Amino acid sequence: MSNLTRHRLFWPAAVLVLLLASNVFFAPRFFTITLQDGHLYGSLIDILRSATPLALVALGMTMVIATGGIDLSLGSIMAISGALACLIIGDLPNQNSVGGVLIAVGVALVLSALLGVWNGVLVSVIGIQPIIATLILMVAGRGIAQLITDGQIINVTSAPYRVIGAGYLLGIPVSVIIVAVVVAAAMLLVRRSALGVLIESVGASPTASRLAGIRARGLTITVYVFAAFCAGIAGLIFSSNVASADSNAAGNLIELDAILAVVIGGTALTGGRFSIAGSVLGAVLISALDITTYTIGVPAETTLLFKAVVVVVLCLSQSAAFRAAVFRRRAAVPATPAAEVSA
Repeated sequence: MSNLTRHRLFWPAAVLVLLLASNVFFAPRFFTITLQDGHLYGSLIDILRSATPLALVALGMTMVIATGGIDLSLGSIMAISGALACLIIGDLPNQNSVGGVLIAVGVALVLSALLGVWNGVLVSVIGIQPIIATLILMVAGRGIAQLITDGQIINVTSAPYRVIGAGYLLGIPVSVIIVAVVVAAAMLLVRRSALGVLIESVGASPTASRLAGIRARGLTITVYVFAAFCAGIAGLIFSSNVASADSNAAGNLIELDAILAVVIGGTALTGGRFSIAGSVLGAVLISALDITTYTIGVPAETTLLFKAVVVVVLCLSQSAAFRAAVFRRRAAVPATPAAEVSA
């Protein structure tokens, strides 16, 4: 049991189970999943669907943090990706053209990857601190998205595009399938090859990795491109789900939730060892927390405070030092006064 509790995913999984179980007291049919018109519906499905953009951003953020960096621009890249795709689709003579939608999606993802190259070059080649380098695009990227949309919300009526964020395949939301495929591909790539070890080595000790002949610059640029690519997909899912491009709302502050999901999953902000499964679990936990606040009727003005309290409890439960201090206090037995011996 002690080995189980020391696993990096035990406490996030335990908190997630407790969160889900608490909903039953306020919504008895919370765990009910129904099949209607060949589609799965239910609160659990809603949690998975709402977690998909965050899971993708957290996946990319995990790779960046593993190299000792940070990327604050992923929310803005989400907005740019969705805005560009909707702009291209809105200008199509036939918005239901599958070919036209694929071109729009491809162009949006290519631009997202190029923005990742920009971040990677600023960090690894020019030598700007990651938080500053990505802060530049975080601010400028939101402005670029507004320029693309001309400061307006672009609405689209494309049925093929709606499939990305609101469609179903074999009863499962397409967005969930997309995330599952991307996560599985990333896990296979970093755990079945030397790439994962190289990324961890760059994050753990950049100097030692450079002396060992590892091309740290190329790896750094690669992880920023991957993070931006994931954010681009997340932007497509978000805009597709609402059938519009809102440059102000899309991905707003999602990078902060992504950092939180990565930390919850057991990845250290100092770089080195990382956990993709942990980051995805953290994203699902945050999504479950959002839905739980509505289910149990937490007042809107105290929602953020409620989330903060839950996060603090989770972080304390993950702290080995905190758990050891609690257990030591419980195990301590107060000394009993010595019995007086009568002569």
